[in-house]
Amino acid sequence: MAQIQWEYKTFEEFTLNEFYRIAALREMVFVVEQECAYQELDYTDFEAIHLIGYFDGRPVAYCRIYGQTERKIHIGRVLVEKELRGKRVAYEVMEKAHEIINREFENVRTIVISAQKYLKPFYHKIGYRVKGAEYLEDGIPHVEMHKDL
Repeated sequence: MAQIQWEYKTFEEFTLNEFYRIAALREMVFVVEQECAYQELDYTDFEAIHLIGYFDGRPVAYCRIYGQTERKIHIGRVLVEKELRGKRVAYEVMEKAHEIINREFENVRTIVISAQKYLKPFYHKIGYRVKGAEYLEDGIPHVEMHKDL
C-alpha cells in the first residue's frame, strides 16, 4: 500500500472543494454507516485544526483537534475510510494528532476524547484511560477518555 500523505489546516485554509470532500467523508462514516441521524456539521469546525490523510489524492482519514482549555484539548471525529480499516491507519491518525498537539499547544497536559465504547481497547493501547461513566451520544454508547502528556 502506498504512503498516506498527511496535512493539517484551520478551517480558513480549506478550499470549498477540500472541505466538501471532508464533510462528505464524515457524513458517510458517522451518519450513513452508523445509521445515526444527527447534525454532523457543527460550529466546532471553525475553531478546530483539521488533520487529513490523503491516499491517491482523496481524503481517507481524518480527525479534528479543538477546544483547548487551560491544560486540556480535545480530539474528535476520528475516522478512517472503510476500505482502509484494519491496516493501522487509525494508529497513524492518532500519532499525527499527538504530534500536532505537542508542536502547536505547549501548555496542554491532557488530551480528551469522547470514544465510542467499542473503541475503548484501541484507545487504551495508545495510552488513554476511561474517565467517568458510559453515556449515550446520539444513541451510541460512549466513554470519555484522557491521555496525559
